[in-house]
Amino acid sequence: MGGVSGLGQTGQGAAAPQKLVRLGSSFWRLWWANAINSIGDGAFNAAMPLLAVTVTKDPQQVALISAASYLPWLLVSLPAGAIVDRYERTTLMWRGQAAQAAVVAAVAVTVVAGGVSIPVLAVACFLLGSIQVVITNAAQSVLPQIVPVDLLQRANSNQYVVQTVGESSLGPPLGSLLFTAAATLPFSVDAASFILSAGLLITIPKRISDHIGRRSSMRAEVAEGLRWLTSHKLLRTLAVLLGINTFCNRLGVATLVLFSTQTLHLSDRAYGLMLVGEGVGSLIGGLVNVRIARKLGPIRAFAVSLAANSVIYAGMGLASSGALLGVMLALCGFVITVSSVVTVSLRQEVTPSNLLGRVNSVFRMVGWGLMPLGALAGGFVAQHLGLRAPFLIAGGVRLAALLVALPLLIAETRAMREKFRTSTEP
Repeated sequence: MGGVSGLGQTGQGAAAPQKLVRLGSSFWRLWWANAINSIGDGAFNAAMPLLAVTVTKDPQQVALISAASYLPWLLVSLPAGAIVDRYERTTLMWRGQAAQAAVVAAVAVTVVAGGVSIPVLAVACFLLGSIQVVITNAAQSVLPQIVPVDLLQRANSNQYVVQTVGESSLGPPLGSLLFTAAATLPFSVDAASFILSAGLLITIPKRISDHIGRRSSMRAEVAEGLRWLTSHKLLRTLAVLLGINTFCNRLGVATLVLFSTQTLHLSDRAYGLMLVGEGVGSLIGGLVNVRIARKLGPIRAFAVSLAANSVIYAGMGLASSGALLGVMLALCGFVITVSSVVTVSLRQEVTPSNLLGRVNSVFRMVGWGLMPLGALAGGFVAQHLGLRAPFLIAGGVRLAALLVALPLLIAETRAMREKFRTSTEP
């Protein structure tokens, strides 16, 4: 990628002036909004399972909270994509975050009132997740409108790094620390982060595109996005692989709080600190993923990341201490960052702008829609086979899925190389 373009020569053979391509102020406002909100979300993500285990120690009920958070990716993704392709995307984002602030504030009030229950927490997580589907889709769809195409991978890396550092490194220890002081504090912090983030998003200039204001039927628009993605062999395969892997991810980590506090005997504060490992790994992955993708090629980098994660999950299931589990989480964060940035960047590069919201929504529905089922499966497996079993099963399923898809990924890698070679021939 890089920040330089225009490397031609003048007719006299002298190098032409290089034009420095920057990410721009709109991107950095989006980046700061993401940074602020991610810290609040990290605090929420650590505090919510801790709050759930004050109500019940049943693995299946604890897993229900995780399932409710991700169920919207299955139920809401398709209409959300059509909405993102109908309306101005930054406006959708800040309004959504204002709504999320209200939901999280309601959770804090419920804690104060003593009305906390698993159904109440599940409903709150479902509402937050439903709004997040629209916000995430809009954020990924607006990025190609504010960033030059040759800087997309760098922009996605910057966004992914700050998000994972906030959600996995800074937010969780803050959330667990605040939770031990007062159960309402992490939720209040998250609500404040939504408000600050929304305030930044309002300042981003609106992008009025020809897709805005379309009024054909929602069903027709959704069908158009479905047809486009299903006809694209590479993106279709990546979406299916992502779906299997996110299913396995939730299968493993849905009962992570129980594995950490009951099997490894970590305190609430130690649990939050252990989660920092994933953020550290994600930070390193974000810093080097562009070089990895350039050296290996994007598809090979994706495949290697999935293979490594299969082994890492087996290591998580065999971990004998919180420190070792933290190291495994760091390695997991590293490879997930590499694979995630590759898939997002490929999708943004090959998808037409007027279809990007809907294609993103179909991709995410396939890629994330199985997560609630994975969480429920994780609770069931932990209940009947023990708290280590979900990680070991998830690692095996991931590896099997990759082996099945590997021939197609190899063929697509060769096709991309041939296309590049042909395009560079004189």
